[in-house]
Amino acid sequence: MEGKVKFFNTEKGFGFIADTEGKEYFVHISGIENNQELEQNQRVSFEIEQGDRGPKAVDVKVLADEEESSEDSEESSEDEATEEVADEE
Repeated sequence: MEGKVKFFNTEKGFGFIADTEGKEYFVHISGIENNQELEQNQRVSFEIEQGDRGPKAVDVKVLADEEESSEDSEESSEDEATEEVADEE
């Protein structure tokens, strides 16, 4: 399942993720891959598990934004071009 981070408190290690239909799920830092901190509006994939207080997000993985991916590839292309010019000199 995919969604976006609605809120995440890094100090307390928990927050909420909304799925594509807007339903919100509690997420604890222990349910995030590599105990990574989340940021608001970050795209994530996750599974839903029944917790003590209701459904919660687990196996949360941050998804690369399409814009960031294209910017990264453009930057690496520019870096490669710069390196090639430097090698020729």
